Amino acid sequence: MTTASPAAGISPEFIDQIRAKLARTTVGHYIDNQWTEGARGETFETLDPSTNRVLSRVWRGHAEDIDRAAKAAHAAFQKWGYGKAKDRKKYLLKIASLIEKHGDELAIIECLDAGQALKIVRAQIARTAENFSFYAEYAEKAMDGRTYPVDHEWLNYSLRVPVGPCGIITPWNAPMMLSTWRIAPALATGNTVILKPAEWSPLTAWKLAQIFEEADLPPGVFNVVQGFGEEAGAPLVTHPLVPLITLTGETTTGSIVMKAAADQLKRLSLELGGKSPAVIFADADLDRALDATVFQIYSFNGERCTANSRALIEESIFDEFTGRLAARAAKVKVGSPLDPDTEVGPLIHPEHRDRVLGYIEIGKQEGAKLLVGGKRVGSEGNYVSPALFTGENHMRIAQEEIFGPVLTAIPFKNEADALAKANDVKYGLASYLWTSDVTRAHRMALALEAGMTWINSHNVRHLPTPFGGIKFSGTHREGGEHSFEFYTELKLIAVPLGSHAIPKFGKG
Repeated sequence: MTTASPAAGISPEFIDQIRAKLARTTVGHYIDNQWTEGARGETFETLDPSTNRVLSRVWRGHAEDIDRAAKAAHAAFQKWGYGKAKDRKKYLLKIASLIEKHGDELAIIECLDAGQALKIVRAQIARTAENFSFYAEYAEKAMDGRTYPVDHEWLNYSLRVPVGPCGIITPWNAPMMLSTWRIAPALATGNTVILKPAEWSPLTAWKLAQIFEEADLPPGVFNVVQGFGEEAGAPLVTHPLVPLITLTGETTTGSIVMKAAADQLKRLSLELGGKSPAVIFADADLDRALDATVFQIYSFNGERCTANSRALIEESIFDEFTGRLAARAAKVKVGSPLDPDTEVGPLIHPEHRDRVLGYIEIGKQEGAKLLVGGKRVGSEGNYVSPALFTGENHMRIAQEEIFGPVLTAIPFKNEADALAKANDVKYGLASYLWTSDVTRAHRMALALEAGMTWINSHNVRHLPTPFGGIKFSGTHREGGEHSFEFYTELKLIAVPLGSHAIPKFGKG
């Protein structure tokens, strides 16, 4: 494990100032443009994953806090939802500019709170600003519709209208990027927002609310309630004034949310778990396939829904390629998230560290061969060395989402065998396909059970493209114009252009 060194371009004094500010702050809820304590006066601690020492304290939200936020968002929606689109655009562009202005502070807070490596976090903060600038450009055209004329007798036309207050429940692995990916299109289309951050990484939501405050967003348009899923998330899902719920999280949580929202027939967008395969044929560019496969599982500390946590490798190159994977995994730099050279930082929380280490033991017990890693690193924090198993597709380590730096390599005989193994999981979020055979690439991509497939590439996201999975990996698609199908209602208006015939019932 590498030791901490000054973050590139950021002074140690600046980092110390942020640590000191977090230590003396009890992070509040942000409701109706006011900072507030929790209604029940309870707090919880958020830990620094690199040491597991207390980083800050946070007010613990409950149903009463959610109710206040929902009422504020509902009241604000009456103006924000039917205000001028050009005004919403100006606000979003201002927020994007402020995120860039506060980029270093946001990056340090995210590193400290989520344990993600600085080089990854800086890219996430850039994407965060881009989320707002991208959707700002849509604000004035997102509500466009179509006309449906019928000869010269009727004019039918459609348009989009905002839905209302949107509840956004975010995960702990990339809280800033993944929350704003939903906040930006929600606001651009005229909805208001109640954000419930993950309790294991709540601090960038606190800083984001400060940025919204600096942007002078109208009261109630953006609200944050901190807390735990069962205490704050559940009341948000069932609140009658919140018609939309979007969740990024674990599949079991998604199922619970879907059941809770069913009684009110709420609109849901669920982005859930994954067990994505990288299918590597012998005719692939193996150097590029190696780089991409290593990056796609070990970046984000392996805490990534689109990670290629299964490497399906053609038998003829299996031993050679897994040997190269093992050599690279052993050299991945594990260390302080603030060290600019770190590639894998600490896992988010002691509970999650123990869960990941538990899967390492499960893999051994199942008969999988651990080629490298899979051990706790150091006595402080939640560091785990990147692990590589060779095993079979039926094993739990190949079927269940571990959400850590653990890759299982599995051999396949031919294209049919590769496809069968790739699809033989309950998840269907992403897949990665490596081959120089163009027809096979397209044939496989069509047959792979995944919402997204990258051919000869790792996950390179473009904001206009649809994002989402099938099977147990979620519902809906977001990204670009696809987000508007969730955040708006499509409305039809019909106008007769003359006196058309109307049936005359009840005249005898």
